[in-house]
Amino acid sequence: MTGEERRFARRCTVVIPVLDQLSYSRQCVESLVAGGTPADSILVIDNGSSDDTPAWLAAHPEIRSIRNGVNLGCGGAWTQGALVAESEWVVLLNNDIVAPAGAIDSLLDAAERHGLGVASPALVEGTLDYDFAAHAATFRAAMAGTIRPGWFHGVCFAVRWPVFEAIGFPDTDRRLGGREDVEFLVRCQRSGIAVGTVGDSLLHHFGSITQKAIKLETGQKDLGDRDYFYARVGMNWWARKRFKAERAHLARRALSLTATMFDSWHPIGNVRGRAL
Repeated sequence: MTGEERRFARRCTVVIPVLDQLSYSRQCVESLVAGGTPADSILVIDNGSSDDTPAWLAAHPEIRSIRNGVNLGCGGAWTQGALVAESEWVVLLNNDIVAPAGAIDSLLDAAERHGLGVASPALVEGTLDYDFAAHAATFRAAMAGTIRPGWFHGVCFAVRWPVFEAIGFPDTDRRLGGREDVEFLVRCQRSGIAVGTVGDSLLHHFGSITQKAIKLETGQKDLGDRDYFYARVGMNWWARKRFKAERAHLARRALSLTATMFDSWHPIGNVRGRAL
């Protein structure tokens, strides 16, 4: 292990839960490694895949992995990975993303500059039908130093270890069904932990590929119970409406800021990646 790899390992562990969808997982891991993330700083949690995922991981021992006999869900896999991480930051990452060069370091650098305990990158979502590397460089140059405070998302969020010590790990309750990130956000907000989404880092996200596959296979419209989630976080009807309104207001402000700054910096071409 080189000195740079040791530095990265002490700084960060990237935890990626997977369930089948090997083509996306491979693309995700390969983009991270090509972009400067050491392979042994990546930890794949295989939630019982039945495709070629186990064989692919076995053929790549440089990538750390844990195989579960059953699907523990996102929250279970996130917590499982965080518990074995020995680093200052734990980055909890979906497998259906592509990362440009330096994405993880840029995310953590921005989080530390802003004094954040939890941080997410900006996103482009949908089909990868454009020059993402060029767009990412343009976007990051235009949006460097910007932040959407008070918000992070479940596609990718980096958690500084003292946050786990303060409020615990992501909830492993399967009835949350995709709302584990919001439950963790609520706990952060109530504990006064600074969180944010930063413009210094950008990922391409294909769009909840694993959840969509599970819904298609099972016929479920929702993998969790929305009313159960709000009961778990102690929100009555009014608190629920206020929480949604605050999220929508922050989103509108962030989109307006991103559009203004990005368009003024790069006024020509198809503008993507406004999900700050």
